Amino acid sequence: MAISWISALKMVPWGDVIKATPQVVKAAQGLLKKKEDQAEAHARSDAAQQASQRLSPPQSSGEQALLLIRGLDERIDQLEQSQRQSLEIIEKLAQQNAQVVATVGALRIGAQRLALACGVLAASLIGLSIYVLRS
Repeated sequence: MAISWISALKMVPWGDVIKATPQVVKAAQGLLKKKEDQAEAHARSDAAQQASQRLSPPQSSGEQALLLIRGLDERIDQLEQSQRQSLEIIEKLAQQNAQVVATVGALRIGAQRLALACGVLAASLIGLSIYVLRS
């Protein structure tokens, strides 16, 4: 490798990464909070559904099936919303990852150019030394 990992990590624009970090943290916290809220809402709806069933039990198995389907539909909606939020966070992380990869690529190219410049400088210095010693 032309450049060590430590050197590459030193060259990463950490200011940009740090600027983007609060957004990702806020999104993750919001996602966790919404999941907790959804779990609480789901527990409340289950408790309410059970209480309503105790007060007025379904007359037939068809009514039981409809209640079960309604509960499952609500749960599916919650899961879809959670999935959308997770995808948004993953997209932000992918964008940050792409920035880091692009920066590391640019650093690699810069290191190669620097090595070439050092080689040219070394050859020039050798040539100059030979010229001075012969004069």
